[in-house]
Amino acid sequence: MNWGSASEFFAMGGYGLYVWGSYAVTLACIAIELVSLRLRRGAAGKL
Repeated sequence: MNWGSASEFFAMGGYGLYVWGSYAVTLACIAIELVSLRLRRGAAGKL
């Protein structure tokens, strides 16, 4: 696809909210999982 400007790229033809929102949710889930793993690993080392 060809976009004329950066704002058109981020708008994604009107679907930008859904596209970037899904990226944000995925990134948040991965971050939560990494924090959770680190906490569990620390708790397991204390046993």
